Amino acid sequence: MQESLKRTPLYDIHKKLGAKLIEFGGWEMPVQYSGIIDEHLAVRSNLGIFDLSHMGEIEIRGAGALPLIQKLITNDAEHKLVDGRILYSPMCNETGGIVDDVVVYRFQADRYMLVVNATNIGMDFDWICGHNDTGAEIANRSDETVLIALQGRNAPTVLQNLTNTEISALKYFWFTEGKVAGVPTVISRTGYTGEAGFELYANADCGTDLWNAIYEAAATISGKPVGLGARDTLRLEMKYCLYGNDINETTTPLEAGLNWTIAFDKKDFIGRDALIKQRTQGIKRRLAGFQMLNRSVARPHYAVYNKNQHVGAVTSGLPSPSLKCNIGLAYLPVEHSKINTKIEIDIRGKRHPAKVVRTPFYQPD
Repeated sequence: MQESLKRTPLYDIHKKLGAKLIEFGGWEMPVQYSGIIDEHLAVRSNLGIFDLSHMGEIEIRGAGALPLIQKLITNDAEHKLVDGRILYSPMCNETGGIVDDVVVYRFQADRYMLVVNATNIGMDFDWICGHNDTGAEIANRSDETVLIALQGRNAPTVLQNLTNTEISALKYFWFTEGKVAGVPTVISRTGYTGEAGFELYANADCGTDLWNAIYEAAATISGKPVGLGARDTLRLEMKYCLYGNDINETTTPLEAGLNWTIAFDKKDFIGRDALIKQRTQGIKRRLAGFQMLNRSVARPHYAVYNKNQHVGAVTSGLPSPSLKCNIGLAYLPVEHSKINTKIEIDIRGKRHPAKVVRTPFYQPD
């Protein structure tokens, strides 16, 4: 493992738990503990705990905070956010390509937090600062923050036993501030799995105490630590896009099926003109889900064919532990993206049958 890789404040805990560690976007992260399938099914049926401290947190404050955010994101923070509310949105460049997909937290009218992808922290911070013409105060809080997620149907019960904050009233994509196991924490009703769950933000110095308290509580009901491997299978079953795979600067929110995140009635945001033009002319491709029709597994970058015509490439592909079949995503021409369309995936020089299916692939209880 490279010595230059970054490590989260919980690195020593992962080592002690016997996690298999890999390089991910410049970080040394746990890919699995007891096994990807075991961890995946634990989240779907019970409870999983994730270290997501490699994600980035960028604070934006001051009178210029909201105008800057409105300029940066395609969604509408002004009309959709109130104190304690959370908003998902792409950030686009002038051509409509996705610079990153972010989650915006409003603490007060002049105080926000943007949660950004781990591989993009530096790039996003520079992008935000480079477009700051409103005088907003911008600070990168990533190294100061630990982020732990609890996901699964038993997450609310376990978390409630660790806090005096009444979390049953916390709706999806809302957050509050309280103490968890005595640690001051931002308690967020969010997740990347499709299951009931929470994401907890705390000072990095308190990360070990917070993890240990949650882990001990979860262990009493056989909850498991979960690595990046199962996080990937869980999010793919829900067709949650992964930046760098399914979305990037060459893809637009319209092509990725994120139309609902674009507030075209906003006066101005970066990429608006390009997205309006694309909407008017109609997209030529879209991100579609597919299921393999044999036991082969499609992987990113594998070529996709339709009747001997090369029509695209796989962006994500994995076995689905919940569905017991192999699934994936690919950008396909609109005319080849209809449900039940037969396609083929080229795997090491041999084409394997697949078909376009509805997404999300999995429907949680």
